[in-house]
Amino acid sequence: MARSEFVFTSESVSEGHPDKVCDRISDEIVDLVYREATKTGVDPWSVRIACETLATTNRVVIAGEVRLPPSLMKTDKHGQNVINPSRFKSAARRAIRDIGYAQDGFHWKTAKIDVLLHSQSADIAQGVDKASDVKHIEGANAQNEGAGDQGIMFGYACRETPELMPAPIYYAHKILELLATARKKGEGDAALLGPDAKSQITVRYVDGKPTEVTSIVLSTQHVDENWDSAKVRAVVEPFIREALGDFPIADDCVWYINPTGKFVIGGPDGDAGLTGRKIIVDTYGGAAPHGGGAFSGKDTTKVDRSAAYAARYLAKNVVAAKLADRCTIQIAYAIGIAQPLSIYVDLHGTGKKVTEEQVEAAIREVMDLSPTGIRRHLDLNKPIYAKTSAYGHFGRKPGRDGSFSWEKTDLVPKLKAALAS
Repeated sequence: MARSEFVFTSESVSEGHPDKVCDRISDEIVDLVYREATKTGVDPWSVRIACETLATTNRVVIAGEVRLPPSLMKTDKHGQNVINPSRFKSAARRAIRDIGYAQDGFHWKTAKIDVLLHSQSADIAQGVDKASDVKHIEGANAQNEGAGDQGIMFGYACRETPELMPAPIYYAHKILELLATARKKGEGDAALLGPDAKSQITVRYVDGKPTEVTSIVLSTQHVDENWDSAKVRAVVEPFIREALGDFPIADDCVWYINPTGKFVIGGPDGDAGLTGRKIIVDTYGGAAPHGGGAFSGKDTTKVDRSAAYAARYLAKNVVAAKLADRCTIQIAYAIGIAQPLSIYVDLHGTGKKVTEEQVEAAIREVMDLSPTGIRRHLDLNKPIYAKTSAYGHFGRKPGRDGSFSWEKTDLVPKLKAALAS
């Protein structure tokens, strides 16, 4: 039986955190490849990219495997088609500048950027381009792709916030997002904050429901070397309270604002960053399982990304349909195989006149969970990924550009109909 009274903590990191700088660069490159494919008449279904970024003091290394539109290639001195690094370097510099890094140890203009991308492995490509189980798929055609890798992906939703996200991670994200917006707009002393920051929120649950914040941790970079913890708290506390809104702060809430004191050296100059190291921050803050795969830098044949989006989409629609108050969904894949090996649903004892088995059957009925089916249903072959790289991939508002389509609740009528039949 689940505990009814407890405290639970989640953390978030800002777009200027070293790992998030790398996630942003990797996703800017995904967007660049999709954008160029569309612009030059290349089928976006053929895009392949798995891009990793490393950042340290005034140095960025971009590595991985790609299948690129010709506009991103060049001819070398031997007459061979090779990757043109200039476009990728420019994308990285734009990302660093937008985040706000123009400090001596990490500057968008002067950082050395190495591009070590190469062509996708033919051994991987053969399984992804055409699924080996294609003959078993009803209505199969050449566009039935196999999964880009094996793995397990999880989706989760609950009634703790209007966005159907766990409260601790939702508020941890919101605090940092408000601070970043104020910093970039130059609002008062917030203009003197730096890009690098971390937040951590502890929430007390009573009868299984979030009731109040019991501790708040925030560490943020700042430009003025004379600022101490008290000054930083005076600057950030209004934004913290705005982010929490009507959600109560306990009378005995413990505040730790820049607890180590001065925080001037930050970002990749203070600590090396790497793509894919903040997967719990990216998802549910530890409130739900994670399959282990990162999202950023990957095209959506990689089920680490697309199937995790699909699992969240399905879980959110189950909760939005009032079939349950909490829902966890696991989907499993094998490389080169289109259809998932298994679908598992856990309603955590909150199901409303439906069983997990019934929901599992309904899910298979209302959505094709092959990579092709997911990409088509959620319209994922677009340059929409840079904005996912900070403040969470879930609990965000769907955009007019097609971003965060997995946050829609448009599957509710179909789920209800499938369960009623």
